[in-house]
Amino acid sequence: MTEQAPPSEYLVLSRGQWDRDAAPADIQVAIDEFYLWLERLIAEGRMKTGQRLDTPGATVSRKGVVTDGPFGESKEVVGGYWFILARSLEEAARIAAQNPCMRYGLFYEIRPIDPQKGNAYAVTNETPGER
Repeated sequence: MTEQAPPSEYLVLSRGQWDRDAAPADIQVAIDEFYLWLERLIAEGRMKTGQRLDTPGATVSRKGVVTDGPFGESKEVVGGYWFILARSLEEAARIAAQNPCMRYGLFYEIRPIDPQKGNAYAVTNETPGER
């Protein structure tokens, strides 16, 4: 009997904005459906809860510069996050694609959680391209 590896954890970032022409009542229905969907998947052990993010934010750089807002353009807005437990990025994407809020303009960025500590010698998202 072969044992299957436990699922990996994937961060899902909720991005975008509601469609301008969508009725608030329709958006609310999608939001209510989202919470039912999320609660079901949490109960099934396929997701973990996250949080909505509030509007204010700041960006800090090594030069000591602090700017308002964590984003530059409205298309870069991150409205919240949660976690999917899946055996592959493709499976995590299939789960995220079922989110009812996609009907009204939101989209999702799915990223695997790296279980390793940071390492200056490993190639990561922070590694410059010329290395």
